[in-house]
Amino acid sequence: MLGAIIGDIVGSRFEFDEIPQEGFELFTDSCDFTDDTVCTVAIADAIIHGREYKDALLDWCHRYPNPKGGYGNMFHHWLHEKNPLPQASFGNGSAMRVSAVGWLFDDYNDVLTQAKMSAEVSHCHKEGIKGAQCVAATIYWLRTTRLATYEIEGAVKRNFGYTLPPLADINRIGSLGHFDSTCQETVPAALRCLVDGNDFEDVLRKAILAQGDTDTKAAIACSMAEACYTIPDNIAERAMSYLPEEMLVVIEAFYDTMMKS
Repeated sequence: MLGAIIGDIVGSRFEFDEIPQEGFELFTDSCDFTDDTVCTVAIADAIIHGREYKDALLDWCHRYPNPKGGYGNMFHHWLHEKNPLPQASFGNGSAMRVSAVGWLFDDYNDVLTQAKMSAEVSHCHKEGIKGAQCVAATIYWLRTTRLATYEIEGAVKRNFGYTLPPLADINRIGSLGHFDSTCQETVPAALRCLVDGNDFEDVLRKAILAQGDTDTKAAIACSMAEACYTIPDNIAERAMSYLPEEMLVVIEAFYDTMMKS
C-alpha cells in the first residue's frame, strides 16, 4: 500500500508540466498526494473496518475534494451524483487503488473477487475490472512467493491476456506526450517497469521516466514492487511527511492488520 502512495507522490509533479530527467530528485516542494492516494487509503479503510467499497470511496474523496490534479472526469461525475451508479469505465483508477486487496486477502479467489468488487462500484467495464484484478493478483503472487519477478510476465499473459510492451516503446510513446489513462495501457506498462526493475527505487524511476500518467503508472508499479523489494526507510519516511494524520492512521492500521494475518 505504501508503495502505491510513494509512486503517486513522487510522480505527481511530472504528470502535467515537468519532464523527468535521469537522476531526478524524488521529493520536492512540488510533490503532493493525488486522487491515487486518496482512493488507495479508501480501499484499505474499507477492508480493515468492514465498510462497503463504495461508501469508503465516497467518504474519503469528499474529505479531499481537490487533491493535486483533481479527479478524472467520469469519476468526478460519479462522486457528485445523488446516487452514484457504476460506470462503464476502463480508466486506470480501478487499478491504482487496489493494492490493499492484494495484501489483505490470503486466498487467490478472494483476491480476484474483492478486486472486482473494489473496481465495479465505479469502473464496471470488463477492462477496468481486469486491470484491478491483475494488479491485486500480482501483489498476491509476489508476496506469497508463489512467483518470482521474472515469472510475472508469463503469468500475466496466461491469466489476464496482457502482453507487456518493451520499455523502450513505453518511453518513446511517453516522450511524444501521450497520456496513458486506461487500464489496458497503464497496467501492462507498469508491469514492464516492475519486471525490468532491479529494486524498489529502480522500478519507481523507470515508471516515472516513462512519462504519461506518471503518478498513476508509478503508483501501480510501486504497489507491486513493494511485494518483492524492501522500501528504503528514507523514501518511506519522506513520503509519509506529505500525508495528513488521518491517512497515516489508516496506513498504520493496514500494516498492523497485515502483520496479524
